[in-house]
Amino acid sequence: MGLKEIRERIRTAELAAGRLEGSTELIAVSKVQPLERVEAVLEEGHRVFGENRVQEAQGKWPDFRERFDGVELHLIGPLQTNKARAAFELFDVIHTLDRPKLATTFARLAEETGHCPPVFIQVNTGEEPQKAGILPSETDAFVTQVRDLGLPLRGLMCIPPVEEEPSLHFALLAKLAERNGLEGLSMGMSGDFERAVALGATHVRVGSAIFGERDYS
Repeated sequence: MGLKEIRERIRTAELAAGRLEGSTELIAVSKVQPLERVEAVLEEGHRVFGENRVQEAQGKWPDFRERFDGVELHLIGPLQTNKARAAFELFDVIHTLDRPKLATTFARLAEETGHCPPVFIQVNTGEEPQKAGILPSETDAFVTQVRDLGLPLRGLMCIPPVEEEPSLHFALLAKLAERNGLEGLSMGMSGDFERAVALGATHVRVGSAIFGERDYS
C-alpha cells in the first residue's frame, strides 16, 4: 500500500469526521522490518516511527538518527521495568505505561535524569487476561496516580481484541480520556486506522500497510 496512500487515507478520514487536516499523527511501525524498508520510508521524508522492543530499537535507530534529522521514536510495545532507563534514553514518547510499578520507576528516573518522555497509559479495553494494560474500571485511579507522580501524561492507548469490532474499544478509550481531561488517543492500526480517526485518534500506529508484511522467521 505504501506511505503516500496511508497519508491520503488518514487525511480523507479526518475530513469525513469533520476534523482538522493533520490532527492525526502517523506512527510508522518499523518493528521486525528490514533496514532497507525503514530507510526507504525515511528517504520519503517520514520521521515518526514506532518500535516494540528496546533492544531492537537500540540496534537500529542510533545509526539512522545520525543520518536523518528529526527522527521521533515511539515505544509501542510492553516495557520491562529493568529496561525503563534505556527506554528513557532512546524514545521520545512511551505509549505503554501499564502498571503502578512502572509509573513509580518512571518517576524515580525522571528525578534522577531531569527529564521524562511524554507517556500514554495503555488501557486493556477488552479486559483480556493475556494482554497488558490497566482495566477500564481502574483507569481513573491510575490517571490520578500518574499525575500525582508528576509524569507528563499525554493520553490513553489501546489495542482492541482481534475478534471484536475495534470501534467499540476506540469509543470506550475516547470516553475514558474525555472523562479525565486527556486529549491524546493512541489507537488504530493497519486494519482499522480509519475507524480510529473517525473516533478521535490523535496517533495511529500503522506498520504492515506501509512496509509490507513482517517476516518473523
